[in-house]
Amino acid sequence: MAEDVDRLPVEAPELEKVEARDYLLDQAYVNLKRAHVYNFCRSYRYQSLGYYVSLLAEARGHHPLPTITTIQDLKSPSLARTVVDDLDEDIQRALAAETRQTRVHHIVFGRSGDGSMERLSGRLFRALPAPFLQATFRRSAIDREWALVGLSAPAWDDLPQPLLARLSELGRDFFGRSRLSREPRRHARFDLAILHDAEEREPPSDDAALRRFVRAAETVGMEAELIGPDDYGLLPQYDALFIRATTGVNHFTYRFARRAAAEGLVVIDDPVSIFRCCNKVYLAELLARHGVPMPETLVLARGQLAEIPRRLGLPCVLKLPDSSFSQGVVRADDAASLETLAERMLERSDLLIAQRYQPTEFDWRVGILDGRPLFACKYFMARRHWQIIRRGEAGKKTGEGESQTLPVEAAPASVLETASRAARLIGDGLYGVDLKVVDGRALVMEINDNPSIDAGYEDEALGDVLYERIMSTFLSRLERLRGLERRP
Repeated sequence: MAEDVDRLPVEAPELEKVEARDYLLDQAYVNLKRAHVYNFCRSYRYQSLGYYVSLLAEARGHHPLPTITTIQDLKSPSLARTVVDDLDEDIQRALAAETRQTRVHHIVFGRSGDGSMERLSGRLFRALPAPFLQATFRRSAIDREWALVGLSAPAWDDLPQPLLARLSELGRDFFGRSRLSREPRRHARFDLAILHDAEEREPPSDDAALRRFVRAAETVGMEAELIGPDDYGLLPQYDALFIRATTGVNHFTYRFARRAAAEGLVVIDDPVSIFRCCNKVYLAELLARHGVPMPETLVLARGQLAEIPRRLGLPCVLKLPDSSFSQGVVRADDAASLETLAERMLERSDLLIAQRYQPTEFDWRVGILDGRPLFACKYFMARRHWQIIRRGEAGKKTGEGESQTLPVEAAPASVLETASRAARLIGDGLYGVDLKVVDGRALVMEINDNPSIDAGYEDEALGDVLYERIMSTFLSRLERLRGLERRP
């Protein structure tokens, strides 16, 4: 798509060249199904032809490149730099041998224009996908570190002449390898992105479970694809996002969730759920306010540690507000260890959580989806340890208790009811509610927005049905969002 496609030096068998004005005004293009629009207009300024091509392509469900969100991000230098703020290590490595103080670098279809910095070029493109990008880097005179100081989308005929000569070659390569150029499966009405981090040491789903999610999506009539932390800019190409990487507020998963929600995707975990579940101070206040049973809990700041033994007794459990997978959760057995552990935690957070120690043989984990129990597990304590996971130096896992997954109906009614009640306070997403049963009473320990689902563990009772139920939830939400009726 361009103002004058006859002059555009990009050719590929997968492309149909269309004048921008024709695309905007000709009714023949309005009702195209599963089309992809590549916007090569010279300008994306507000209310220009290029701006309207991407705007109407999104309205028509035609998956434009670039999207309006990318166009707006590129207009704000500070916002563009925020979008790519995870790339500092790559920037320093790529420019380590550069002798100049400023470097202007061109990226064409995700490839380096001059053959250098290919990894960084690809990551910049995936963060802010546009056919052509111009990145400006500058070295600080103080610390000699490189910084991205400008990122823009130049017109195709403003590219350096050597790049113009290779434009058709680079275009053919891009369209040949792009997921957008592949023929979609005929039965797949929706595209689902499953976000995972291949480098994560303890991911919420192992490789086998991820493969089962992909297969389950196909079973219910969707096409699922695994994406990674570098694929932020590709989100608008999908209809839904399923996050299978450990979440955090100051983390790429939260940025993905925020953008997916802003783009109108169905997303689990949604950003509100991430925000609510990732801070135990918030959860403690929320559960207390609504009378959900939990162990006696205190939220404390420095200078209040004397309250802990008086109110909770010793031993007691201390938690960092943003801990996960048993990390940042410790037991203080006496006054000396309480002071040492609490002071160490208060160096990282102005508040901490203290809870009455409630030893049990196992914890319950109830998976909740759409407010209803999906699976129920018993997680037993690690051998000769008070937690499910035993950790050594640097938080490395050194032991883990056994687990047992039961049919939901086999779990105690009080556990299921309390878990469902707690999860409804967060939202209607996918949650893992951890509980202990003490003196016949179910107590909520925490609510996780990103519960573990590993092959052979949480799916032990339901098998493939577990994955299909989660995928069916995505499908139902997409159908409601699009105003569609479910096909028989």
